[in-house]
Amino acid sequence: MGAWALLLPLLLAAAQAQGCSVNQTLFEIEENTVLSGPLVDIQVPEGQQVTLGPLTTLHAFRIEGNQLFLNVTPDYEDKTMLLADLQCRRGDTVVAQLKVFVTVLDVNDNPPVFPFEVKRKEVPEDTKVNTIVIPQEELAATDLDKSDILFYTLQEVTPGAGSVFSLVGTNLPALRLDQPLDFDRSQHMTLLLRVRDTWEENAVPSHSATATLVLEVQPADLRPPWFLPCLYSDPHVCVQAQYHGAIPTGHKLPAPLILRPGPIYAVDGDRGINQRIIYSILRGNEDGTFVINADSGNLTMAKSIPSPKTFLLLVKGEQEDQARYAVTQVTVEARAAAGSLPRFPEGLYRGTVALGSGVGVTVQDAADPSQPLRIQAQDPEFPDLNSAITYRITNNSNFRMDGEAVLTAAPLVRAGVFYAEVQANNTVTGGTATTVLEIQVSEQEPPPPTGSPGAGGGAGDSGHGEDQRFSALEMGVLGGVLGALLLLALLALGILVHKHYGPGFQCCSSHVLKPQPYGFDNKAFLPDHREPSWSPAPSPVPSGTPAQVPPATPVPSPPTTPLPAPPPPPAPPSPPSPGQAPESSAARDEDGPAGVRSILTKERRPEGGYKAVWFGGNIGAEADVVVINAPFSDADDADGAGDSGSDSGGDSSGDEGADAGPGWGPRADAPGTDSTYI
Repeated sequence: MGAWALLLPLLLAAAQAQGCSVNQTLFEIEENTVLSGPLVDIQVPEGQQVTLGPLTTLHAFRIEGNQLFLNVTPDYEDKTMLLADLQCRRGDTVVAQLKVFVTVLDVNDNPPVFPFEVKRKEVPEDTKVNTIVIPQEELAATDLDKSDILFYTLQEVTPGAGSVFSLVGTNLPALRLDQPLDFDRSQHMTLLLRVRDTWEENAVPSHSATATLVLEVQPADLRPPWFLPCLYSDPHVCVQAQYHGAIPTGHKLPAPLILRPGPIYAVDGDRGINQRIIYSILRGNEDGTFVINADSGNLTMAKSIPSPKTFLLLVKGEQEDQARYAVTQVTVEARAAAGSLPRFPEGLYRGTVALGSGVGVTVQDAADPSQPLRIQAQDPEFPDLNSAITYRITNNSNFRMDGEAVLTAAPLVRAGVFYAEVQANNTVTGGTATTVLEIQVSEQEPPPPTGSPGAGGGAGDSGHGEDQRFSALEMGVLGGVLGALLLLALLALGILVHKHYGPGFQCCSSHVLKPQPYGFDNKAFLPDHREPSWSPAPSPVPSGTPAQVPPATPVPSPPTTPLPAPPPPPAPPSPPSPGQAPESSAARDEDGPAGVRSILTKERRPEGGYKAVWFGGNIGAEADVVVINAPFSDADDADGAGDSGSDSGGDSSGDEGADAGPGWGPRADAPGTDSTYI
């Protein structure tokens, strides 16, 4: 009994000391999860109460009855672990203490964030390729989702910028230079930097962000000065211009020398730096003949040159900071002047200028409004190189000359066409020349004139809206070619008319003949080169009777029906008196080549032969023509008479007999043996 008496109080104390309990003390919950029910049930012994102890995460839990509730929506970025400290109390005494842990699991619920929206970075033009322009630390984005891996991409906004810059890696957003920079080509390049918290763009959930990168290229001193105008092989190289000029001997020109292709002028090869250029003569001016202006580059004479000589001047153009320089050559020829007069290559120059232009505005070339109008006089002794010629406008106060350029001398308040006289004066010889200047003042930029300078176009020519793309020389050549083609066409037309209708203009026995087909001719009979005449041939008249030439009336084409038989031929004329040239019975054209005779004529040729034309069949029908050039002999006299009398055609026997009868010899002006009869 004594032992049980001792154990009983201990068992009662242990039973009284038993406190609260839960069936689970560790929970895992994804962030952003909302629990509507209790987290856990608490078993509380009778006579005890359960409360939250001081170690409980503030505001995270609550107890309702004997149940533990999650009082907040878990947020991994706020708390990764939540603790509920449960205390069981009997009165003021803590009987038991429990701890319930809630682990918050991370969920991709936050987008990545860049530390900037627009980042500007100045990059020197001479930055070497593969240089890190912007380090990763300045470009990396942050993501509150600690487990997220960020992926970066670069997109170009400025065309071509994506090939100049790139990222070191997909997960390394450092910006690297891949190509050399060129300030002249691009001073600003914009890129879009994008970050995403998933590899696949269409993954769910997936978040992204963007930021803008602006790269400002800073010019570097990479190129020396360039003497203009220069020829470019690429944007980084200039083939230096060389200058040429001429001066007269025995004279000192007061004005700067006029050089070709233009005045001495250099610019900094690096446009962004644009250092001032200082000019000097390095070599070729040992005798001090020339002086160069250090700021403008104008070359003037310090003294005259007594005799012809060629100067080769080496001119230096150096940057003001003396970092870089360039050298070019100026050739100046000193020539003896004989006093020739200057002259303008064109009699009329056309320019254009906008209405409302103020003083000092350059007049543009009407043929090419993008170029200034230049008026140049030439001296035969100094073609295109004379520095002794000065220019002035003599009769119009609205304009003035500045060298070879035309400038406005007063505000232009009225539209219209203005004319002025430009005078060129050779300051050495005193010779002058003048030309006319036509300037159109219009409200809008006027179109090129329809007429070329010197072509006689009036003031209204410049008002046409046609686009002119040809020079005066090209238009002149075109006009000459068209004129030559027109002349050839007229000549060809005349030849065709003569060949096809020429026989219709010739009369024989009052008959109009049809055009005859071509025959064969002996080339030994050549014309005597008389001027041709297209008038009809006169009818034959008896000897001693004045020939009456009918008017040159166009002869109609012969009818298609056969012609009627001709009337009997007239009686043979009496022989001519001595000293008088006998008339042939064949019709002649005194103005024609070698006295054109009828093709029906067969005439004896005492000079050594005769020419006969024979027709096969009826004259009115289509005839075959055979032209025979044969030597003349006595035997032919009798044969010819017999042939005349035995002609079966009958239409031409009388005429041929008359021509071949006694008493008829060759005419005094008859053609010789080198003539061809038609």
